[in-house]
Order: sequence, then structure tokens, then C-alpha cells
Amino acid sequence: MAAPCGRGAAPLVLITLSAAFFTYNALISSRSFTASFPSSTASFPGATSSSSSRRIGAFGAGRKRAFHTAVTASGSVYNTWQCRVMYYWFKEARRARGGAEMGGFTRILHSGKADEFVDEIPTFVADPLPDGDQGYIVLNRPWAFVQWLQKADIEEDYILMAEPDHIIVKPIPNLSGDGRAAAFPFFYIEPKKYENVLRKFFPEYEGPITKIDPIGNSPVIIEKESLARIAPTWMNISIAMKKDPDADKAFGWVLEMYAYAVASAHHGVGNILRKDFMIQPPWDLEVGDAFIIHYTYGCDYDMDGKLTYGKIGEWRFDKRSYESKPPPRNLPLPPKGVPQSVVTLVKMVNEATANIPNWESYAAS
Repeated sequence: MAAPCGRGAAPLVLITLSAAFFTYNALISSRSFTASFPSSTASFPGATSSSSSRRIGAFGAGRKRAFHTAVTASGSVYNTWQCRVMYYWFKEARRARGGAEMGGFTRILHSGKADEFVDEIPTFVADPLPDGDQGYIVLNRPWAFVQWLQKADIEEDYILMAEPDHIIVKPIPNLSGDGRAAAFPFFYIEPKKYENVLRKFFPEYEGPITKIDPIGNSPVIIEKESLARIAPTWMNISIAMKKDPDADKAFGWVLEMYAYAVASAHHGVGNILRKDFMIQPPWDLEVGDAFIIHYTYGCDYDMDGKLTYGKIGEWRFDKRSYESKPPPRNLPLPPKGVPQSVVTLVKMVNEATANIPNWESYAAS
């Protein structure tokens, strides 16, 4: 971790987000979304590295295929309890046989200030976008990664970008190879469908639209050097898309996922598409060979084990039920007939909360 950096009066001119600066014409005339962003050796005025922040270091040292796991978070109660559960299972997987390539871990906290969990979870404190997130909280994610890559002492040569609502069910090997990253393919990322919009950010001279993979930034295992090149472009394209009415309307909540996919293609970084990277209950019924459970969708069932998606079930687990208060320990298990993936998810949440110190006092706060 770099030494603490003060929040002085130096202006954040490096990322001035004026509308004119990010117009389509300006971006295309530069022929590069990276041209408007500081180089990899530039400093970042205002970026904060908390003195209490820390991260796991030596575990990955000296192993060329080791990767560092990074998770961005806002600091909300909602994000924080998920991060605590995620970090618990990260440690369990890393300790298990087969976890040798799992190196350090960092929660990249883009609230701009340390919280009470920096001693529990290795944390880097990044600043939010100075002009705000425009009501789209994940717009802070690429800017937070840029700050972290600039200032943190990351020993591993690879990065796994993950999210708070990921539960690692078994040790993850370095799935990347041959100069390509490893990424999960999302069915709802459809570059061909939105080619007319994407050509504003990935002009025809960049190549066919098929160069844009159906991915987001997470989960992705990628070489650190490649991510350092992609991250500023990812940030600029995310902001440009948000300012573009057509892109904002077309992509909505997954806008920065499209921005990452475009930025990756722009820099010529291909991806090995791994469907076994993760599952997403309740649609995926079995854990199978997956490495991660992503609990982004609500799980609603009647007491006969029948899915009632779109309608609150007699039994449910939905992370959105715990936006202002963490889930209590010992959540009730699903009724008989509910898929194994959902049962495993709830059991793993329960095991984590049973073993994380001070969970009950935090849940009661």
C-alpha cells in the first residue's frame, strides 16, 4: 500500500468531466479514449490512501501466476455486509488445497473515507468522482480502479475483479492464458444488438463489432499491466456513455459493463469466456463446477419449493431485503424442493455470519 496521500487543494483537473470534453467528436478526433486521461506515471491529486488501510501482501509474492482479488464497494451497509461475507469465503478458498494462485485481497472503497472495517478487510480508500456519479453509483468503479492501480503496492501480476455479492465456493485458479483475460459471458451483454450505439465509442476503424466480448469487468482475471492500460479508457467511456442519451437509455444499469467490454476491445485484450466462472441462482439450479455464486437475483419460493419469481415468496432470500440492515445470523433454510444452488447460497451466508466476529452487534446497529 502506498503511503497516505493528503486531500489537499490541488484541483482535480486531470478528470474534469465537462460535457464538452467528453463529446463524441472530441473523443473520436483524438482516435483514443486514453488520450484525455493521465499516463500511467501521472499522479492523482485528491486520491486518498487511508493510513489504516492495508492489504495481504506476501502470499502472492514470487509466483508469476498469482492473482490479486479486488472488490469495489461504496461503503453502504448494503455493500459492507456483502463484502464481509465475500472476504470470509475468499480466505476459506485461499486456505484450501488448490488455492495457491489466490494471492492478496483488496476492498477498493470509493466513498473517500475509511470505515470501521478497514482492520477486518484489507482496504484501499479511493475518492468518488469529483463531479458526482449522476445517480449511477457504479460510475465510480472504473475511477476507483484507476486510483488503486496507481497508488497501491500490488505484488501479483494478475488481478481478479470481483464484486461484493460474489461467494467463492472453491479455490479459483488463474483461468487466463495466452495473453487473454478470463471472463464470464453475460447473456444480456449484446454488442451486435446495439452496434449503432456502440459505434460512437468503438468506431469502424477499430474493427468488427464482434471484437467486443459479451462481458463486464467482473468476474475477470486479467494481467495487471493490461488492466492498467484499460482502466482509464474504461472510465472515460463509462462517463461518455452516461452523458450520451442514446447509450444511457440503451444500457441502463449495465452501462459500465458495456464500457469495460469496449475498453478491453479497444486495447486488443481478448477474453477466454468461462461459463463455469460463476452461477446465478435461482436460474442456475446446481453449483456444479462453478467457482463463484453471484446472488444478484432474488430467490422467492412457496413452501412447496416452487419458484415465484416476480412475486414475494413465502420463503425468500433477496440481498435487497437487507439494504439498510445486514441479514441476521441463522437465516431459515429453503423448503424442500428448492434447487441446490439456492440451498448452498443460504448455507454459505449462514456459515460466514456465524464465524465473522461482531456480526450480531453490527446487524443490530
